[in-house]
Amino acid sequence: MKKGSGLVDEIVGLYARAATDLPKDVENALAEAGKKEDGRAAAILAIILENIKIARREKLPICQDTGFPVFYVKKPAGASEAGIRDAIVQATKIATVKVPLRENAIDILSRRGGSVGDGFPVVHFEEWNEKGVEIELMLKGGGSENVSGLYSLPDARLSAGRDFDGIEKCVLDCVKKAGGNGCPPYFIGVGVGGSVPECFELAKRQLMWPVGERKGGFSDFEARLLWKVNGLGIGPMGMGGKTTALDVKVATMARHPASYFVCVSLGCWALRRAKVRL
Repeated sequence: MKKGSGLVDEIVGLYARAATDLPKDVENALAEAGKKEDGRAAAILAIILENIKIARREKLPICQDTGFPVFYVKKPAGASEAGIRDAIVQATKIATVKVPLRENAIDILSRRGGSVGDGFPVVHFEEWNEKGVEIELMLKGGGSENVSGLYSLPDARLSAGRDFDGIEKCVLDCVKKAGGNGCPPYFIGVGVGGSVPECFELAKRQLMWPVGERKGGFSDFEARLLWKVNGLGIGPMGMGGKTTALDVKVATMARHPASYFVCVSLGCWALRRAKVRL
């Protein structure tokens, strides 16, 4: 594993890629959606695709909101979490100037903004048996985060019980309430079970998987959810159309007998993520 400034430089480069170069699976999903749309929806998707190409060519951020960084780090047992975290914080401060990233870390009392390295990033560590370190980064936009949702079943308001029908009602309610405010087409991660923070993290983690990849035995349910979400007609940027979401992924974990949480993490069309292995 690279150490010191070498590791910092790699993470700065990871920031640059995530902020300016949308993953190909995301871009391809947007392009395929554009072929199925017409009128205003098709025009919006064409503008989005052109924006992606310009950002990549000019090495400029895809969106003015460069999000808040969420890191997923896999490391051997002997690798120092403190050392990696310190390199991430240093790289974040450098990337804020170099990429550039918007100063999205706002102090609650002073309301002053600063490098996201001053308040973020969020770093999740996991040990693995392979050599080296793998670092994944997601730049999560504030708009899509604002419209994500937490539900506790049963929910009398939705007539939602503790079953898959109830989960479906939660997802559809979350997307309906979000409308165009989170910059659709959405990528939707759904977490079920656990306690509140674990459930939300499980939902958000689903946004890191490749678009269209199915796992965990929920493929039929995910396909049904995607079909029903797109049937809402919210469309690209909330202006109507066939494409309200491009992917839905569901994951579960054990729950307490008294609790049945459903968390819905919405990702905007600019699903910015990147990965490096050192």
